[in-house]
Amino acid sequence: MTDTLYIVDTYSLVFQVFHAIRQPMTGSRGQPTNAVYGFTGDLQHLIKEKQPTHLLCAMESEGPGERNTMYAEYKANRSEMPEDLRAQVPMILDVIAGHRIPVVSHDGWEADDVIATLARRAVEAGMEVRIVTNDKDARQLIGPKCKLYNIRRKQFMDEAALEKDWGIRPDQVIDFQSLVGDSVDNVPGVPLVGPKKATALLERFGTLEEVLAHADEAPGKKLSENLKNFADQALLSRELVTLKTDLPIEFDLDEARVEEPDAERLLELYSDYGFRRYSEEMRTLVAGSKIKEARDEKREWHVVRTQDEFDRFLKDVQAQEEICLDLETTSVNALEADIVGWAFCWESGTGYYIPVDGPPGEEMLDGKSVLEALRPILEGDTCVVSNQNIKYDMLVLKRAGVTIRNVGVDPMVGDYLLDAGARSHGLDELSKRYLQRKMIPISELIGKGKKQLKMFEVDVEKAAEYASEDADVSWQLTKIIRDQLEEEKLWDLYWNLERPLISVLAEMEFRGIRVDVDELKRQSDALAERLERIIADIHAEAGHEFNIDSPKQLATVLFEELGLPVIKRTKTGPSTNQEVLERLAPQHPLPAMVTEHRHLTKLRGTYLEALPALVNPETGRLHTSFSQVTAATGRLSSSDPNLQNIPIRTEEGRLVRKAFIPRDDGWKLVCLDYSQIELRMLAHFCQDPALQQAFRDGADIHRAVAADVFGVAADDVDSDMRRVAKAVNFGVIYGQTSFGLAATLGISKDEAATFIDSYFHRYAEVQSFIEQVLDRCRESGYAYTILGRRREITGIRDHRYGNLNLPERTAVNTVIQGSAADLIKKAMLQVHDRLNETKHSARMLLQIHDELVFECPADDVDSLIELAREEMTQAIDLDVPLVVDAKVGDNWLEADPY
Repeated sequence: MTDTLYIVDTYSLVFQVFHAIRQPMTGSRGQPTNAVYGFTGDLQHLIKEKQPTHLLCAMESEGPGERNTMYAEYKANRSEMPEDLRAQVPMILDVIAGHRIPVVSHDGWEADDVIATLARRAVEAGMEVRIVTNDKDARQLIGPKCKLYNIRRKQFMDEAALEKDWGIRPDQVIDFQSLVGDSVDNVPGVPLVGPKKATALLERFGTLEEVLAHADEAPGKKLSENLKNFADQALLSRELVTLKTDLPIEFDLDEARVEEPDAERLLELYSDYGFRRYSEEMRTLVAGSKIKEARDEKREWHVVRTQDEFDRFLKDVQAQEEICLDLETTSVNALEADIVGWAFCWESGTGYYIPVDGPPGEEMLDGKSVLEALRPILEGDTCVVSNQNIKYDMLVLKRAGVTIRNVGVDPMVGDYLLDAGARSHGLDELSKRYLQRKMIPISELIGKGKKQLKMFEVDVEKAAEYASEDADVSWQLTKIIRDQLEEEKLWDLYWNLERPLISVLAEMEFRGIRVDVDELKRQSDALAERLERIIADIHAEAGHEFNIDSPKQLATVLFEELGLPVIKRTKTGPSTNQEVLERLAPQHPLPAMVTEHRHLTKLRGTYLEALPALVNPETGRLHTSFSQVTAATGRLSSSDPNLQNIPIRTEEGRLVRKAFIPRDDGWKLVCLDYSQIELRMLAHFCQDPALQQAFRDGADIHRAVAADVFGVAADDVDSDMRRVAKAVNFGVIYGQTSFGLAATLGISKDEAATFIDSYFHRYAEVQSFIEQVLDRCRESGYAYTILGRRREITGIRDHRYGNLNLPERTAVNTVIQGSAADLIKKAMLQVHDRLNETKHSARMLLQIHDELVFECPADDVDSLIELAREEMTQAIDLDVPLVVDAKVGDNWLEADPY
């Protein structure tokens, strides 16, 4: 079988994937990873799908090349590599090295020349060659044994494809490019000669020399003159586009033979970059891995089935100061789950399992009796109870009438504090990372698909082995993670903030919030009617019916039938995403109508139709789940349902909140919201006197900044000035570029840059603060919040200039947002404790962004506001006053501070 060499034009691929994957992707340390992820996928495709015998990557050499000597303006039009891409190049090279793929370059010459030289050698050695590039210059290398491969389209270009596209032979490509030129590389070519004319000229005269020699015979006076006047330019262009096929590269093609990758190195890289699927693939390849299979670990477990066994167990557990408790249940939904079995551990390698439900015929204990016997331990002060994701077990027990009083270490939350950027803090992942052992998969017990068993249908012995392992692993992790938290000076943050917050969140989730299902149905029906009208209007505007939800059919209507310009392309054709529709809206009414259709359809499906199904049938309330380990900044996240994502910028979105109501008639919902907390954090950290004074004076901060930046009195600030100032204020926090600000405000990039420069000139301490954050982050590797929460971030440059790159924006944002997260969490604890101490009737229900939502009797609203505002404004001492806005209503919409 003939050997096949694939040569990758590295930067060609790098730029492709960077621009193809537009959504931000970050690794565990805040580093940008979208290009790395895309490039890794391309390598995987080449290795697995194309299965080359040889593979190498060609790279540019550093510094100016030989073509710049020939023509100083060569590639003069090229813009600088984006900073977020530049930071990823070393990471991509690490991935290439991890695959043991050689990278070849040659001083003074481009990757194309390296490709040309090695392709010629490989063909002469009898190999098949495939060049992975989109660079049109490479078409001159096409031949019987050499093809180009477009990895985006998964298509090869051979001699026939070249003939179809350009109408020429491979030996005419250089002359074709010499006539046409190349705006990307700033190759001049001949004015007025485009691809069609070049093809016609070469078809008639054969070569560039003959075209120039017969310039008088060219069709058209101007073309004839240009061929004469710019003949030297055409010959120069030929020199520039001709690829070097004889570079003295010291490289043996045998070095490119595909090998097994360095799986351990790639596992390390992929874990750092947050590529979960690729990490799992590498784990399976790690030869002689340190990770042990589940049953390779020596341990023992005891099944407590009889009363005598339970009495002995109870005596033992009562003597413990700390235990790990893990419940096996009937459901993953804690508020619908009954207990199947109790797993305990207080000594590494030894576990206990108490079955209280199981298959018929199995010997087990009475569930209520076990619960009552364990209640004093769980609700007492003497025994600390730990477990992975202990909030789940706390909710199951609350449903059964028991409250764990003394919460210990939750490895999931502790690991999050140690590595906030990690993609997973799950027990299986932590077991592999800290204990180098795999765990018994749940699928081994209950199976998969339609025949999946319930936990109570699983043989007790199997359940005991599985459950006791969970408890044992969690127990061991509590010790390791506690030690690391103490070593990294994060223990106080865990013990005094995150740990007590687990109990507060468990109470909030257990309590839930009442939802008016009838109101949701009314809104859903109203939107359904409105959507019917919008659909009819869209079809009328298009002149015919079509599937609005089909991107392909919509693209046909927009770009072919209506003739609107194509803004962006995807693999499947012109894009019709939201950004494209917004840019097209000023040119035609249909894109805005489609945008409205999408918004209302999503709102109806995601909330109005979905929320009633999530109401708990036992409680009649909605119980969202709050996660402490999802957002890398420290913010809480909400899921099942995600109440933080209910749209508040549109009237229809805000209206959804009308369906959230207090528990009883005569009760009210009360919302208390921190005013401009992130800007206050910025003022506290940067110590800028003007910003701080504005907050101390209680001024409208956006108006105050507008007055300073525009140099006018505060009373003379108009709405446009304030809008600019507001965008700049928040843009500073999020590291917005002048390009981004221009897009937000609909102004030119130069105007945006002027506003930003004026802002930093007026508030110089803000710039100093940003620089201090970045210097500390570069030196320590971490961004820190006001309470010492940290996030590992790499990619901070020694010397910053121009716009901040993604890691730098992430670092600044982490300090501000993370500190706001610290504040709201501290406030929640203090408000919760005061409500309990004073036996206040109010109950805390939700934490959404910077807002706390309560319910209480109408007569107690004033005392609640006074109590909560006092605790919220004193939660953390800042150098600017904290302001808390309060609103009251019969539903969340009326109480909405927005």
